[in-house]
Amino acid sequence: MDQEFQKIYFKTIVQGRLEFGTARSFEKVYKMFVQRAEQYHKNQVIFTEEELFDETKLTMEIPRFVGQISEKVYKNTIALLSYCAQFAVTGSIRAWMSESGKIMHYHLMEPTSDKAAVQSFLKGRRLVKEKGKEEEAIKFLNKAIEKYDRHAQAYERRAKVCFRMKNYHDAARDYTKAIGLDPTIPSAYFGRARVHLINKDWELAIEDFNQTLKKSIALQPIYWKARKLKAECHLKLKQFDLAEFDLKLYSNRKFGKDNINNKYIRWSLFQYGCILIKKGEYNEAIVQLNKALEVPPQPKSDITDGEILRMRGIAKKEAGKNGYIKDIKDADKLGDKKAKTLLAALGKK
Repeated sequence: MDQEFQKIYFKTIVQGRLEFGTARSFEKVYKMFVQRAEQYHKNQVIFTEEELFDETKLTMEIPRFVGQISEKVYKNTIALLSYCAQFAVTGSIRAWMSESGKIMHYHLMEPTSDKAAVQSFLKGRRLVKEKGKEEEAIKFLNKAIEKYDRHAQAYERRAKVCFRMKNYHDAARDYTKAIGLDPTIPSAYFGRARVHLINKDWELAIEDFNQTLKKSIALQPIYWKARKLKAECHLKLKQFDLAEFDLKLYSNRKFGKDNINNKYIRWSLFQYGCILIKKGEYNEAIVQLNKALEVPPQPKSDITDGEILRMRGIAKKEAGKNGYIKDIKDADKLGDKKAKTLLAALGKK
């Protein structure tokens, strides 16, 4: 069989943005892209220069590419984009190759050159991850911004530090600045949405969580964190149909072992079950509440077995099924106060 027909193609997603800062750097990277694409990679790459480079903004931009690509073309493209990233002063490009929903390859391409703005940002970003180093992190992020005042990523990381320090006004300001400079950063929308949550501005939070979903992909944990928190906002606003949509997607998602979203599966199944009860879909509510009981609770903050058993008892009663009294009594034994009140109302105390 001809070798061309033996190629295997895989789902590939590439998205991101690099900013080069000066016309000189932009022209240099543009020429090197064309040269290396032709000489090193025989033009077997995903993108052409016309698709990527914006001379008016001095940027390379990939809003989102989704396609079926061979591993060879993927690796050629990654090598070329990684090379170009070293000419940039800020930004990042991410790429995923997957098969049947499982990630085969993941690459983050960002500047790591010795430019002052780049090195200050990298030092600041590392310090953001260390508790107790907030002031030092801000100092380096400030330096990055002083060297290049369009450094959207530095504003976004500084906002994160401000949020951690409960300086929510400055956090919102920096998140908004980051979004204005680079509207492709999902964590900037997510961070600003969290400020809205603090202020109980549920509608504004929903808007920013929606943007987080648009700017991220389902292979990223932030996508699902945004969907879960968006569902919470809809619940606060009693927008149960909208909450149901998010909770159903979230509850049915299979997360990897170390994915932070696993912490909220029990909560989402419980909330989904409660909405189904409100809709009169009692049998399906029982199914979801059974699933919730099978998920081990998270320490201190999760839905209790008593709460789940009480709601399952209500669903069983409304569905005309046996065992609802036992569920509510079991919930009472586990200390669920609402179960005790419910038993009294049913005359089963």
